[in-house]
Amino acid sequence: MIEHNLVRATIIPEIVKILCGYYNISEADALKRFYESATGANLADEETGLYGQGSLHIAGLFIMEQDGDIDLSRL
Repeated sequence: MIEHNLVRATIIPEIVKILCGYYNISEADALKRFYESATGANLADEETGLYGQGSLHIAGLFIMEQDGDIDLSRL
């Protein structure tokens, strides 16, 4: 069984890449914004099971948290 930390370590760079493109920001800024968000906290929380979701889904949750909606043309 894959450790949850390993799963998170694998999907977080993918999430950051999506956020960089969506918001046109640096990797450092995307990572900081993600880790400071409720979505980032939920990903770190074992109880939510969010680590089992795909990077695009999690990035979408972050975008919804930040903007309230997703502009699909920016993905």
